[in-house]
Amino acid sequence: MLERKVFHKLSHIVPALIIYSFATALSAQMSIIQKFSLVYIFLTVILLVHALLDSMNDIYKTYEVSKNKPIKGYLEVAKILAYIIGGIFIIATIIEQNPLLLLGGIGALTAVFLLVFKDSLLGLVAGIQLSSNDMIRLGDWIEMSQHGANGIVIDISLNTVKIKNFDKTTTTIPTYALVSDSFKNWRGMKQSGGRRIRRSVYIDITSITFCTDEMFDEFEKIPYLSQYIRDKKDEIALYNLENKVDTSHALNVRRLTNIGAFRAYIQIYLRSHPKINKEMVQMVRQLPPGEHGLRLEIYVFTNDTTWTNYESIQSDIFDHLLAIVPAFGLRVFQNPTGYDMRLSLEDHKHVP
Repeated sequence: MLERKVFHKLSHIVPALIIYSFATALSAQMSIIQKFSLVYIFLTVILLVHALLDSMNDIYKTYEVSKNKPIKGYLEVAKILAYIIGGIFIIATIIEQNPLLLLGGIGALTAVFLLVFKDSLLGLVAGIQLSSNDMIRLGDWIEMSQHGANGIVIDISLNTVKIKNFDKTTTTIPTYALVSDSFKNWRGMKQSGGRRIRRSVYIDITSITFCTDEMFDEFEKIPYLSQYIRDKKDEIALYNLENKVDTSHALNVRRLTNIGAFRAYIQIYLRSHPKINKEMVQMVRQLPPGEHGLRLEIYVFTNDTTWTNYESIQSDIFDHLLAIVPAFGLRVFQNPTGYDMRLSLEDHKHVP
């Protein structure tokens, strides 16, 4: 209240009251002096209410609940009412009319007020909806592409919501737009303690094949795969034995593929990764093959939701997976580049 100068403004009322009281000593100018003294008192009261409401908001913001239930919009409505009522009393004092008569005449100007304060009324209703449904809070990361907003909410007022974007720009959105339009709030992601990774590795279909004994031997040397390969070999051998499979033809025998071994490796690698949230979904799925090869999609959640840390974890995982693909006899799909064309032409020149 001291910072907002509430008591400083309150002190201005005292001299005005003194001047109003002693105006009777100047009978000729008494009416004018008292009239302007009252006008000054009303103006001071309006500014006092404004400062008092601002100080109330400052005090309220020191409590944790202010992040979930901001009251700035409601205080701005109170300020508007204070200005309207104060203005009516000032006009009534100047024209020497009863303020109640002017208040009664406001009913006839309702349509004009609705037009003038349309945004404020919409903002008030939207603010109540946002607050009661807990749709947005100070500090929330929201994304609203139609308004070019992608950042942190830094202010919620009666008419506008300010977003500090990650490129350090500020976007101002009408409060009612957050109710009438859709937006994405990332608060749930932060509260859950996990941030989703959903990215794919595209495998060249022509590199997919059945595993040979040599491949089995190499895979067993990989710590993540050794137990899986042993279990899979026993399972396949038992299946072929129980079903009396004719092993004279390779197509009759149940066999493991290199893409299956790679998929199993990814699953075990992610389960053992210290930065992956073990309480959330972990999935490596094979999507229908297309023009870019066979798509293996990794769907997991990191246990660190901080943006920079999340991107680092995601990059490290895919650095490893892309580098290890050739160890399974597979190739990552990539459209031919100029370098590939040049190599092909050079090889063609050396062909006799």
